[in-house]
Amino acid sequence: MARPTLIAGKIAAENRRARHDYAITSTIEAGLILQGTEVKSLRSGRANLADAFAGQQEGELYLFNAYIPEYQVKTAFTHETRRPRKLLVHRKELGRLLGAVTREGMTLIPLSIYFNDRGIAKVQLGLARGKKLHDKRAAEKERDWQREKARVLRDRG
Repeated sequence: MARPTLIAGKIAAENRRARHDYAITSTIEAGLILQGTEVKSLRSGRANLADAFAGQQEGELYLFNAYIPEYQVKTAFTHETRRPRKLLVHRKELGRLLGAVTREGMTLIPLSIYFNDRGIAKVQLGLARGKKLHDKRAAEKERDWQREKARVLRDRG
């Protein structure tokens, strides 16, 4: 039987609130170590990154509090839904990210989990600083203004 074609860049989970709550300064792609049915569950697209964050544990980078539900087809080998999952990054990148987190008080936020063109699960991490309430209001005001400006220009021309 032929292997089904994979859709490159298929997003399995997305953290939509991340760009609202945080000012993202840079992004990085990291590999994700998954167990058994986690991949099948991710392909169904029901994962949740709302409360997830990345951090250091035992000198390695881990993804904490990411919810990947159990696979619907009950098997003897199920996975824990909110277990810490190891992230794969280069040693140099790890040092840079952890240095920014400890020295500058920044946070590593997972922006999305997706499958690359080879079908491998990847996590897009954002190095972020939390927004204050007035920053969120200013961003919303700017968004509304851009939307209104586009509407006026579209109606005129």
